[in-house]
Amino acid sequence: MVILMNEEVKLTNRSPKLKKDFMRRLKIVEGQVRGVEKMLEDDRYCGDVLIQISAINKSLKSLASEILRNHMATCVVKDIKSDNLDTIDEVIDLIRRLD
Repeated sequence: MVILMNEEVKLTNRSPKLKKDFMRRLKIVEGQVRGVEKMLEDDRYCGDVLIQISAINKSLKSLASEILRNHMATCVVKDIKSDNLDTIDEVIDLIRRLD
């Protein structure tokens, strides 16, 4: 845990491969968002814009699911093995927020 801007922040060490994969997926989403911006600038048809927004939502939801899976397989398992059962409530809250 570190202190950033007077706030405690938890950190997670991710493998370079995993971090690279997550960043690649975020770059794809970033490109999709820029594409929607261009579509709006070009006065593209509303239905086409909405389809692209839906694709962005699906991409983000997929990334969030993968990060949650990784979190449960690493951080949560580590916490439970250390008898930190508060992590269970945290995961339940995370799952609720992701929906």
